[in-house]
Amino acid sequence: MTAEHIKISCDTEYDTLKKVVLAPPTFMSIKEPINTIQKRYFKENINPKIAEKQHDIFVETLKKNDIEVILLPPDEIYPEQVFTRDIGFTLGKHVFVSEMAHDVRKGEENSFLKWLNEVQITYTNLKGDKIEGGDVLIDRNTIYVGLSNRTNKHAIKDLQELMPTYEVIDIPFTDTFLHLDCVFNILSPTEALIYQGEIDKKKGKYLAERYSFIEVSKEEQATMGTNVLSIGDKKIISLPINKGVNKALEKRGYTVIEVDISEIIKSGGAFRCCTLPILREKPSKGLIDKLFH
Repeated sequence: MTAEHIKISCDTEYDTLKKVVLAPPTFMSIKEPINTIQKRYFKENINPKIAEKQHDIFVETLKKNDIEVILLPPDEIYPEQVFTRDIGFTLGKHVFVSEMAHDVRKGEENSFLKWLNEVQITYTNLKGDKIEGGDVLIDRNTIYVGLSNRTNKHAIKDLQELMPTYEVIDIPFTDTFLHLDCVFNILSPTEALIYQGEIDKKKGKYLAERYSFIEVSKEEQATMGTNVLSIGDKKIISLPINKGVNKALEKRGYTVIEVDISEIIKSGGAFRCCTLPILREKPSKGLIDKLFH
């Protein structure tokens, strides 16, 4: 298979998802707590068999919605490999590969690199830059990048130079949370989920002027309420436990597809964290107007 046979494009977080990269949680465990949620579940830890069953249902849900799923091979030396979002990201018609910041995750990107090379997809390897996909969100000509423990100003500046036709906006937030998508997630051209009080006030005001917020409670942020996955046509995959978020989404006209990955979220990530989109297709203007106006 050559690159000309593989279409690559991601211009938003909410266009119709057509192709996505995942990795099964075969060897999932909390070996070294690196976020607050992992610290909470460190003693209890994760049952990989339950996590695998839940992940299988998630994969089948994606396939039932006409989404092609590429599964990277699991490797026992990577206990957090299920969170493929962080190893790279697609912006416009280009794929970027991250260099993982934390020791427990360094090297996870290698299986993604191998797949990209096998199918001959051109990519930019951000080796030497500190940036992870959980901090990167795109909405047409704007790229939001969380300034976090995993992503720094130097990497954001480099990304702007690599993507000169886009406006790249840094979004500083507190170090309580691992990535930007744990506190902020774009749902449509005008709506977003947010866990208030964590984003820099100036940037938070900027986001509030662009998006109407659905606020996530402290309880549902702890169960990854912000970390939903939009698959297009106002369909959102969300956890059944986050009843407040799901009710608010339905009230605004979204179709909520509930999938239980409660074992996986013990490691601090949910649906967005577990998916690396390669292709999203923009709906027709008529459908966009129908969906979002």
